Amino acid sequence: MVGKSALNWRAAFCVALIGTTGSALADPVSRDKVLAALPRLEAMAEKAVADRAVPGLSVAVVHNDEVVYLKGFGHREAGKVETVDADTVFQIASLSKPVSATVVASLVSAGLVGWDSRIADLDPGFRLQDPYPTAELTIRDLLAHRSGLPGVAGNELEDIGFDRETVLHRLRLVRPSSSFRAGYSYSNAGFTEGGVAAARPTGKNWEQVSEARLFRPLGMNATSARYADFLARPNRATLHVDLGSGWAAALKREPDMQAPAGGVSSSARDLAQWMRLELSNGLFDGERLISADALAATHQPLMARGTNPATGAASFYGLGWNVEFGRHGLNWGHAGAFSVGSRTLVSLYPDASLGILVLANAFPTGAPEGLADSFFDVVFDGAVSQDWMATWDGIYAGLLGPAAAQAKATYAKPPTPTSPPLALATYAGRYRNAYVGDAVVTEAGGALTLAVGPGGARTYRLRHFDRDLFLAFPSPETPDAPSAIRFAIGPTGSAEAVTIEFLDDVGLGRLLRVAP
Repeated sequence: MVGKSALNWRAAFCVALIGTTGSALADPVSRDKVLAALPRLEAMAEKAVADRAVPGLSVAVVHNDEVVYLKGFGHREAGKVETVDADTVFQIASLSKPVSATVVASLVSAGLVGWDSRIADLDPGFRLQDPYPTAELTIRDLLAHRSGLPGVAGNELEDIGFDRETVLHRLRLVRPSSSFRAGYSYSNAGFTEGGVAAARPTGKNWEQVSEARLFRPLGMNATSARYADFLARPNRATLHVDLGSGWAAALKREPDMQAPAGGVSSSARDLAQWMRLELSNGLFDGERLISADALAATHQPLMARGTNPATGAASFYGLGWNVEFGRHGLNWGHAGAFSVGSRTLVSLYPDASLGILVLANAFPTGAPEGLADSFFDVVFDGAVSQDWMATWDGIYAGLLGPAAAQAKATYAKPPTPTSPPLALATYAGRYRNAYVGDAVVTEAGGALTLAVGPGGARTYRLRHFDRDLFLAFPSPETPDAPSAIRFAIGPTGSAEAVTIEFLDDVGLGRLLRVAP
């Protein structure tokens, strides 16, 4: 159905794509080969900015525990003079997941939790719909996306302004999309609960634990899991989307609700230190910070997640990491995306002790994967095998555009003949269910307005389409893409229920009228 999760992107859209597949085993690569590939990488990054593929980029390359490349390109905000450098802070979206998995690995290494610690013991207030998975659910289950939660669950609640505590509490109302541990479903809310629960034995919140266990020990002084800290950085990249006239810093993204899954902000310089830790199996500057076993668990392929969209090769998920056998060997990676203007990627070849990080301040763009795949081709093969930038641009463009186009086509014009609405007072009132909470429909000036979220935090002016069907336009990225608001008329002649399509991702978007 058009208008459900395909259009609910502002909170939901964080991805786990990587662009390296194939069958060869990696061999160690010489420093000379890596260094020889860097001018080509730099030229490609400069071209991406010059071609307006992105307003700005920041790139880091790590090889044999050394940061061999670190540079920024383009501008923090389109049309302004401030440039991106290695210290520019970006919102890294779902690249937060492998970073957060490293934080949890540190807790496991310290013996504070185990990967198979039960959530019921760590966070007794958390519930899934069914009692058995509630009792048996572990940190491993949540970080591997195998809890049975539908991937979109909770995203729509975040989108309309609910906080972390409320969203996680209401997951108990969601019907599972698969049997427990039987299916992979990429869940921001589930991953978030895994991180939050793992932090509880410390007596500190997730944000404090991340800082104490990872960011501070690695000297990642510009990195945080708090949005307020990102806003306080003077050297930060603004999000960009193209609403029809080129890149524009039109939208913002406050991801504190899902901080473990998508709320980290960082710089290329900081994340290069984290890459060193990962490629050194928990060692940092010769000191053991995380046990090798605890960190290795994050890289074990636990769940089949389908095929790589660029090549069709099999892809697996570990604990916050994608795991693939790429064209050049074993690869650990993760991408991030906010459809309001962020694209990020980390891609590591552990057998070659080589990795690249690309941070970009725009969506949609395949620049991070395009640069990474091209760079690895040059390092391992001496030449780029195909136009990876074009391939990945097409993939990311296809994630959002077709759904919006379908929605616009579906509601391009009302049926003939069109039935007029009933008196607008028929639809006005308060509606409620336990998942969405309250929805208030008001009439003013011959039009209806829908308010949802805590205290009516989000409002949408409704446009009549046909009889009891109205349209809202909830997506800031595609503001002309409609979503249906359907009223059900009861025997008294007044609306007794409303179904809000953009809040119906998990079948809980139908709200009943309540007394004033």
